[in-house]
Amino acid sequence: MNLKGNLYLIPCTLGSTNPIEVLPLLVKKTIENIDVFIVENEKNARRFIKNICPKKSQPSLVINTINKYTLDSEIPDMLNPCMAGQHIGVLSDAGCPGIADPGAAVVEQAHIKGIKVVPLVGPSSILLAMMASGLNGQNFSFNGYLPIDKKERKAEIKRLEKLSSDFQQSQLFIETPYRNNQMLESLINTLFPETKLCVAADITLSTEYIKTFTVDEWKRKKIDLHKRPTLFILQK
Repeated sequence: MNLKGNLYLIPCTLGSTNPIEVLPLLVKKTIENIDVFIVENEKNARRFIKNICPKKSQPSLVINTINKYTLDSEIPDMLNPCMAGQHIGVLSDAGCPGIADPGAAVVEQAHIKGIKVVPLVGPSSILLAMMASGLNGQNFSFNGYLPIDKKERKAEIKRLEKLSSDFQQSQLFIETPYRNNQMLESLINTLFPETKLCVAADITLSTEYIKTFTVDEWKRKKIDLHKRPTLFILQK
Protein backbone atom coordinates (compact mmCIF):
# COMPACT_ATOMS: atom_id res chain seq x y z
CA MET A 1 0.00 0.00 0.00
CA ASN A 2 1.42 3.33 -1.07
CA LEU A 3 1.28 5.91 1.74
CA LYS A 4 0.44 9.44 0.70
CA GLY A 5 2.57 12.40 1.62
CA ASN A 6 1.20 15.36 3.57
CA LEU A 7 0.36 18.81 2.30
CA TYR A 8 2.00 21.36 4.63
CA LEU A 9 0.64 24.91 4.69
CA ILE A 10 3.76 26.92 5.45
CA PRO A 11 3.40 30.52 6.65
CA CYS A 12 6.00 33.12 5.74
CA THR A 13 6.76 36.62 6.92
CA LEU A 14 4.57 39.64 6.10
CA GLY A 15 7.58 41.61 4.87
CA SER A 16 11.34 41.80 5.29
CA THR A 17 11.24 40.76 8.95
CA ASN A 18 13.79 38.15 10.07
CA PRO A 19 11.84 34.84 9.89
CA ILE A 20 13.22 33.68 13.22
CA GLU A 21 11.54 36.66 14.92
CA VAL A 22 7.99 35.77 13.82
CA LEU A 23 8.00 32.08 12.83
CA PRO A 24 8.27 29.02 15.09
CA LEU A 25 11.15 26.56 14.69
CA LEU A 26 8.75 23.95 13.25
CA VAL A 27 8.43 26.01 10.06
CA LYS A 28 12.19 25.84 9.48
CA LYS A 29 12.29 22.10 10.26
CA THR A 30 9.42 21.42 7.86
CA ILE A 31 11.05 23.32 4.99
CA GLU A 32 14.31 21.45 5.60
CA ASN A 33 12.49 18.15 4.96
CA ILE A 34 10.51 19.18 1.86
CA ASP A 35 11.77 19.52 -1.72
CA VAL A 36 8.45 19.97 -3.54
CA PHE A 37 6.56 23.25 -3.22
CA ILE A 38 3.46 24.91 -4.62
CA VAL A 39 3.92 28.67 -4.40
CA GLU A 40 2.33 31.95 -5.42
CA ASN A 41 5.56 33.39 -6.83
CA GLU A 42 8.66 31.27 -7.45
CA LYS A 43 11.20 34.06 -7.02
CA ASN A 44 9.72 35.17 -3.71
CA ALA A 45 9.41 31.58 -2.50
CA ARG A 46 13.04 30.74 -3.29
CA ARG A 47 14.18 33.90 -1.51
CA PHE A 48 12.19 32.97 1.59
CA ILE A 49 13.41 29.35 1.58
CA LYS A 50 17.02 30.50 1.25
CA ASN A 51 16.53 33.04 4.03
CA ILE A 52 15.13 30.53 6.53
CA CYS A 53 17.21 27.52 5.37
CA PRO A 54 20.47 28.90 3.87
CA LYS A 55 22.06 25.45 3.45
CA LYS A 56 19.14 23.95 1.53
CA SER A 57 19.96 23.07 -2.08
CA GLN A 58 17.99 25.34 -4.40
CA PRO A 59 18.60 23.33 -7.63
CA SER A 60 16.98 20.25 -6.05
CA LEU A 61 13.69 22.03 -5.42
CA VAL A 62 10.61 21.22 -7.50
CA ILE A 63 8.37 24.29 -7.61
CA ASN A 64 4.93 24.73 -9.16
CA THR A 65 3.23 28.13 -9.15
CA ILE A 66 -0.42 28.88 -8.53
CA ASN A 67 -1.87 32.32 -9.14
CA LYS A 68 -4.81 34.02 -10.84
CA TYR A 69 -3.64 32.70 -14.22
CA THR A 70 -3.56 29.04 -13.13
CA LEU A 71 -6.29 26.88 -14.63
CA ASP A 72 -8.37 24.75 -12.25
CA SER A 73 -7.53 21.73 -14.41
CA GLU A 74 -3.79 22.18 -13.67
CA ILE A 75 -4.10 21.93 -9.88
CA PRO A 76 -4.79 18.19 -9.35
CA ASP A 77 -1.54 17.16 -11.07
CA MET A 78 0.45 19.41 -8.73
CA LEU A 79 -0.46 16.98 -5.95
CA ASN A 80 0.90 13.90 -7.73
CA PRO A 81 4.06 13.86 -5.56
CA CYS A 82 1.81 13.55 -2.47
CA MET A 83 0.01 10.62 -4.08
CA ALA A 84 3.42 9.02 -4.61
CA GLY A 85 4.40 9.45 -0.95
CA GLN A 86 6.25 12.80 -0.98
CA HIS A 87 5.41 15.74 1.25
CA ILE A 88 4.53 19.05 -0.43
CA GLY A 89 4.73 22.55 1.03
CA VAL A 90 2.41 25.39 0.05
CA LEU A 91 3.82 28.94 0.31
CA SER A 92 2.00 32.25 -0.06
CA ASP A 93 3.71 35.52 -0.96
CA ALA A 94 3.02 36.78 2.57
CA GLY A 95 1.45 35.33 5.69
CA CYS A 96 -0.63 32.17 5.77
CA PRO A 97 -1.41 30.16 2.62
CA GLY A 98 -5.08 29.58 1.93
CA ILE A 99 -6.23 32.81 3.60
CA ALA A 100 -7.00 35.46 0.94
CA ASP A 101 -4.62 33.38 -1.16
CA PRO A 102 -4.85 31.09 -4.23
CA GLY A 103 -3.41 28.21 -2.19
CA ALA A 104 -6.95 27.48 -0.99
CA ALA A 105 -7.63 25.75 -4.32
CA VAL A 106 -4.74 23.34 -3.67
CA VAL A 107 -6.07 22.54 -0.21
CA GLU A 108 -9.52 21.85 -1.67
CA GLN A 109 -8.03 19.31 -4.08
CA ALA A 110 -5.99 17.72 -1.27
CA HIS A 111 -9.18 16.98 0.66
CA ILE A 112 -10.78 15.50 -2.46
CA LYS A 113 -7.76 13.22 -2.93
CA GLY A 114 -7.63 12.17 0.73
CA ILE A 115 -4.30 13.89 1.39
CA LYS A 116 -3.62 14.99 4.95
CA VAL A 117 -3.47 18.79 5.26
CA VAL A 118 -1.18 20.17 7.98
CA PRO A 119 -1.46 23.92 8.76
CA LEU A 120 1.56 25.43 10.51
CA VAL A 121 1.47 28.38 12.90
CA GLY A 122 2.50 31.75 11.51
CA PRO A 123 1.51 35.40 11.09
CA SER A 124 -1.85 36.23 9.52
CA SER A 125 -2.31 39.95 8.89
CA ILE A 126 -6.09 39.51 9.17
CA LEU A 127 -5.98 37.98 12.64
CA LEU A 128 -3.18 40.22 13.91
CA ALA A 129 -5.05 43.34 12.79
CA MET A 130 -8.25 42.07 14.38
CA MET A 131 -6.43 41.29 17.63
CA ALA A 132 -4.93 44.78 17.82
CA SER A 133 -7.99 46.73 16.70
CA GLY A 134 -10.05 46.61 19.90
CA LEU A 135 -13.10 45.95 17.72
CA ASN A 136 -15.47 42.97 17.84
CA GLY A 137 -13.36 39.82 17.58
CA GLN A 138 -16.35 37.58 18.34
CA ASN A 139 -18.10 38.43 15.09
CA PHE A 140 -16.15 39.68 12.08
CA SER A 141 -16.02 39.29 8.31
CA PHE A 142 -13.16 39.59 5.82
CA ASN A 143 -14.33 41.11 2.52
CA GLY A 144 -11.18 41.15 0.40
CA TYR A 145 -10.94 44.07 -2.04
CA LEU A 146 -13.67 46.68 -2.45
CA PRO A 147 -14.69 48.01 -5.89
CA ILE A 148 -12.30 50.40 -7.65
CA ASP A 149 -15.08 52.53 -9.16
CA LYS A 150 -15.74 55.45 -6.77
CA LYS A 151 -19.52 55.19 -6.90
CA GLU A 152 -19.52 51.41 -6.43
CA ARG A 153 -16.93 51.65 -3.65
CA LYS A 154 -19.00 54.23 -1.77
CA ALA A 155 -22.08 52.01 -2.03
CA GLU A 156 -20.10 49.01 -0.75
CA ILE A 157 -18.69 50.98 2.17
CA LYS A 158 -22.20 52.04 3.18
CA ARG A 159 -23.40 48.44 2.82
CA LEU A 160 -20.63 47.13 5.09
CA GLU A 161 -21.33 49.87 7.62
CA LYS A 162 -25.01 48.86 7.73
CA LEU A 163 -24.07 45.18 8.10
CA SER A 164 -21.80 46.11 10.97
CA SER A 165 -24.57 48.07 12.67
CA ASP A 166 -27.28 45.45 12.09
CA PHE A 167 -25.21 42.47 13.25
CA GLN A 168 -22.57 44.08 15.49
CA GLN A 169 -20.00 42.66 13.10
CA SER A 170 -16.53 44.07 12.41
CA GLN A 171 -15.88 44.41 8.67
CA LEU A 172 -12.33 43.90 7.37
CA PHE A 173 -11.02 44.63 3.87
CA ILE A 174 -7.85 45.47 1.99
CA GLU A 175 -6.78 47.67 -0.91
CA THR A 176 -3.95 47.59 -3.42
CA PRO A 177 -1.14 49.35 -1.50
CA TYR A 178 -0.73 52.24 -3.94
CA ARG A 179 -4.43 53.11 -3.51
CA ASN A 180 -4.47 53.02 0.31
CA ASN A 181 -4.58 56.79 0.77
CA GLN A 182 -7.56 57.08 -1.58
CA MET A 183 -9.32 54.30 0.33
CA LEU A 184 -8.81 56.04 3.65
CA GLU A 185 -10.14 59.26 2.15
CA SER A 186 -13.22 57.43 0.82
CA LEU A 187 -13.87 55.88 4.23
CA ILE A 188 -13.57 59.20 6.05
CA ASN A 189 -15.90 60.91 3.57
CA THR A 190 -18.48 58.09 3.45
CA LEU A 191 -18.84 56.61 6.94
CA PHE A 192 -20.80 58.13 9.81
CA PRO A 193 -18.63 60.29 12.12
CA GLU A 194 -19.16 57.95 15.10
CA THR A 195 -18.22 54.77 13.21
CA LYS A 196 -14.98 53.25 14.49
CA LEU A 197 -12.21 52.64 11.98
CA CYS A 198 -8.97 50.72 12.49
CA VAL A 199 -6.03 51.19 10.13
CA ALA A 200 -3.37 48.47 10.43
CA ALA A 201 -0.29 48.94 8.24
CA ASP A 202 3.08 47.14 7.97
CA ILE A 203 2.07 44.51 10.52
CA THR A 204 5.11 42.85 12.25
CA LEU A 205 7.52 45.28 10.52
CA SER A 206 9.58 48.00 12.21
CA THR A 207 7.23 50.57 10.64
CA GLU A 208 4.10 48.90 12.04
CA TYR A 209 1.18 51.30 12.51
CA ILE A 210 -2.10 50.16 14.10
CA LYS A 211 -4.61 52.75 15.30
CA THR A 212 -8.36 52.77 15.95
CA PHE A 213 -10.30 56.04 16.04
CA THR A 214 -13.78 57.23 15.18
CA VAL A 215 -14.17 58.56 11.65
CA ASP A 216 -14.56 62.05 13.10
CA GLU A 217 -11.19 61.67 14.86
CA TRP A 218 -9.54 60.32 11.69
CA LYS A 219 -10.41 63.58 9.94
CA ARG A 220 -7.84 65.28 12.16
CA LYS A 221 -5.09 62.68 11.66
CA LYS A 222 -2.39 62.57 9.03
CA ILE A 223 -0.89 59.25 7.91
CA ASP A 224 0.71 58.23 4.61
CA LEU A 225 -0.26 54.66 3.68
CA HIS A 226 1.10 54.73 0.12
CA LYS A 227 2.54 51.32 -0.86
CA ARG A 228 2.25 50.03 2.73
CA PRO A 229 0.35 46.71 3.13
CA THR A 230 -2.74 47.77 5.07
CA LEU A 231 -5.92 46.32 6.52
CA PHE A 232 -8.96 48.45 7.23
CA ILE A 233 -11.58 47.47 9.82
CA LEU A 234 -14.83 49.33 10.45
CA GLN A 235 -17.40 48.87 13.18
CA LYS A 236 -20.62 50.84 13.57
